[in-house]
Amino acid sequence: MPTVTLPPKENALFKRILRCYEHKQYRNGLKFCKQILSNPKFAEHGETLAMKGLTLNCLGKKEEAYDLVRRGLRNDLKSHVCWHVYGLLQRSDKKYDEAIKCYRNALKWDKDNLQILRDLSLLQIQMRDLEGYRETRYQLLQLRPAQRASWIGYAIAYHLLEDYEMAAKIIEEFRKTQQTSPDKVDYEYSELLLYQNQVLREAGLHKEALEHLSNYEKQICDKLAVEETRGELLLKLERLDEATEVYRRLLERNPENWSYYHGLEKALKPSTVEERYKIFEEAWEKFPKGLVPRRLPLNFLSGDKFRECLDVAIIEELVVGYETSLKSCRMFNQNDDGKEEPPTTLLWVQYFLAQHYDMIGQQTLALEYINAAIESTPTLIELFLIKAKIYKHAGNIKEAAQWMDEAQALDTADRFINSKCAKYMLKATMIKEAEEMCSKFTRVDLLKLEDVLRMHPFYYKAAITAIQIYLSLHDNPLTDDSKELQADTANLSDKELKKLRNKQRRAQKKAQLEEEKKNAEKEKQLKNQKKKKEDDDEEIGGPKEELIPDKLVKVENPLEEAIKFLTPLKHLVKDKIDTHLLAFEIYFRKEKYLLMLQSVKRALAIDPDHPWLHQCLVRFFKGVSESKELPEVVRTVLKQEITRLFGDSNAKSFNQAYLTKHSSSIPHRLAGKSL
Repeated sequence: MPTVTLPPKENALFKRILRCYEHKQYRNGLKFCKQILSNPKFAEHGETLAMKGLTLNCLGKKEEAYDLVRRGLRNDLKSHVCWHVYGLLQRSDKKYDEAIKCYRNALKWDKDNLQILRDLSLLQIQMRDLEGYRETRYQLLQLRPAQRASWIGYAIAYHLLEDYEMAAKIIEEFRKTQQTSPDKVDYEYSELLLYQNQVLREAGLHKEALEHLSNYEKQICDKLAVEETRGELLLKLERLDEATEVYRRLLERNPENWSYYHGLEKALKPSTVEERYKIFEEAWEKFPKGLVPRRLPLNFLSGDKFRECLDVAIIEELVVGYETSLKSCRMFNQNDDGKEEPPTTLLWVQYFLAQHYDMIGQQTLALEYINAAIESTPTLIELFLIKAKIYKHAGNIKEAAQWMDEAQALDTADRFINSKCAKYMLKATMIKEAEEMCSKFTRVDLLKLEDVLRMHPFYYKAAITAIQIYLSLHDNPLTDDSKELQADTANLSDKELKKLRNKQRRAQKKAQLEEEKKNAEKEKQLKNQKKKKEDDDEEIGGPKEELIPDKLVKVENPLEEAIKFLTPLKHLVKDKIDTHLLAFEIYFRKEKYLLMLQSVKRALAIDPDHPWLHQCLVRFFKGVSESKELPEVVRTVLKQEITRLFGDSNAKSFNQAYLTKHSSSIPHRLAGKSL
């Protein structure tokens, strides 16, 4: 069916639908949809049906939304709007590959649509289709060559593809088009220069990066970044005398920055502990109030020298005495005849004592000191940071997250506080709040973080657990059939049977309570929906994914779900043997012998004598020899690889040799005996 062109009146209404969607005025948008669709001539207008579906999806009506959007698409297969809307719907449902297909179909009918191209590029970078992202950004550059974002987006594509030379060239070509005076303060141009320098550094072009920094130093607003980058580059170029001067200048600016001392150490290259210690001694003399130059030597000193620099009991006694004296006479010592200290001195003493008692595990006392400090100065962010940390160390992560949020509210422009707050929220399982917090600060480095985030030990532990659960669900699927349970109870003793019945009763009671809770929640939702209908302009969030335990444990294909967790581990945590052994367990159940071979070979390279790996190898040998469905070509390849790796031994002799080799190790003997 060809695209139906709406007459002026209906076309104006359709534009209002689009505006309502953009401004999240979903109820008004539905009213305008109804006005168009109530006209018999346009009752099946594809684009209006699609927009109605998209709007309903934002109100949580997913099924109805899909029906309307598909109906609209069937009525107008050549409409870029219908395909774009279908893509947006798929994206909201996290079906990113399908969404990309829809965007590409939309571009067939409107190849220069900027919004569709932008949406496509965002999904491509999310899915790490970097080649596709580069092509899309090139199209956007051709369509909008005057826009800064077009050039930067295209450069980022090459940067992510690690073609640093091309990325630097693109930025340089764009930089040449920028008419700016050397004396003019232009923050955007300054950031462009810093990004160009970053690309040069990542390309390993340290000499060129240093020259670039010198050439454009006057036009870069962030003078601190210039000095820090210069110091880093001089170290890499082994120009140590110049690097020493840079880090000395940086210490003049901020003697409390740890990284400057580390830079100075790299530049001076002390050969002994005494020479290293002298660097910090000189810093004490130059910055007598500096804490960091006194703190850092504690990392490498030992013996009498360490004791000389630190005696915790004496420090605690001194500082507690300071606090008492400052409270009574505003001096460090009541016998002093000197001038009074300012009120902030007491504040920082309490700040120190709060951290001191927190570190030695006396959180109650630590809270008393930090609360006293907050009471005197309730606008100092550092105090709230310490209070959050104390609650975290005490084990109350929810309270810790709330106080970190309080700190963030005092300075919403501080990236460090924002990141700390998001981290605390994640620990407190406040996922939505953490996402909102992270969204306030998104930069080019966030893309790199996304690529390595699944290397984090917490993710690794969670992924391993998830894979093991899905393997268990595959091996022992949960069913509602109680006949198997009845058959199992026949062999139980009276005591075991009674224990089982009690367990069943508890489970039944728990299920009943869950059902009552669900019903109460549904009733609450109905009330909320009724209330929302009264306010047309109310902003309503998108549909939420329900996590229902019964539904999760009865997943249709547990092995496919396990692979979703395995894939990032294979790319990012390939140095851990468990990654490859779990991969083997999945492929063994899927009877993918070539992938099994790949997994055991990777595991062998890490730890050839690992007990679990031995079990996998024996099962692999047996599987290859016993399987009757293997194509002959695959069987030949597998046997060749087995012979190459393990000689002519069969599974039985291989197992016996393993037991002989590890006769004194219980884990290894258990692995061999269990086969």
